[in-house]
Amino acid sequence: MTTIRSQPAIELHATQRDELETIENLMQFYVYDFSEWLPLKLGEHGFFNIQPRLDYWRNPATKPFLIKVDGELAGFVTVDNETHIVGAEHNIGYFFISRRFRGQGVAKFVVSALLNRFPGQWQIFHIDANQPARLFWAKVIPDLTGGEFTLHHLPIDGYPCTVYRFKRSQPSAAPTG
Repeated sequence: MTTIRSQPAIELHATQRDELETIENLMQFYVYDFSEWLPLKLGEHGFFNIQPRLDYWRNPATKPFLIKVDGELAGFVTVDNETHIVGAEHNIGYFFISRRFRGQGVAKFVVSALLNRFPGQWQIFHIDANQPARLFWAKVIPDLTGGEFTLHHLPIDGYPCTVYRFKRSQPSAAPTG
């Protein structure tokens, strides 16, 4: 007997100001993941010392979203205008999917939804030491852009990074997988 697993219901929820605390809580897990590739240290109370970025959250161009899968909190993502490539308008600032939801098409769905929601000139980057991100973006960017992108290698905050640059002019069909 074959069991068919139904596609999860993925929701990208625009975060309200009173929900930013949820993103700040999830930021501990985001930083924990990054501690595998960057020299990030736990504080004496067992939390990462994350500096508040009030100007970032107050910037009208910063758009935070909570990610839910079948109604359950699964992560967060932000779109901002902190770009490193001339002419780019949109950037994915933070992107975190809880481990339990990885490998299920959630991240690709979220990226596709963001590209459809914010047409224009995009940059998406990852630090080169982050192997899972490198593999994810190398597969997803060509698929979601039809191969129409440029690749740039440059240091960001002192770390070697790969930056994808492309234009999203109009919404396309949502990904099927």
